[in-house]
Amino acid sequence: MSAFAAAVGALFADPNIGRDAVYIADGGAPVLVRIVARRADAVTDFGDARLWSETTRIDLRVAEVPAPRPGDRIEFDGDAFLIQGEPVRDRERLVWTVDLRPA
Repeated sequence: MSAFAAAVGALFADPNIGRDAVYIADGGAPVLVRIVARRADAVTDFGDARLWSETTRIDLRVAEVPAPRPGDRIEFDGDAFLIQGEPVRDRERLVWTVDLRPA
């Protein structure tokens, strides 16, 4: 295991950063996973205007979810979300970042 993989594992295991979630692939069975949730505001330029919006993004470990797809379901903190758009892996190919929308 690389140092990066060990660090990612420690971050996801930390109770202050990571949290439990249920991942359900489209047509698949529920799987308990650990996530790191990020609910940041996003500012997008559109012509001369700047649009503000709330976003919900999470990080998933590739080791737990090898191939997330748009339409897959994530449940955490009593809320259900669907993956929207294509998931993006980090440079080390250890973590997926996915955008979510309410289910």
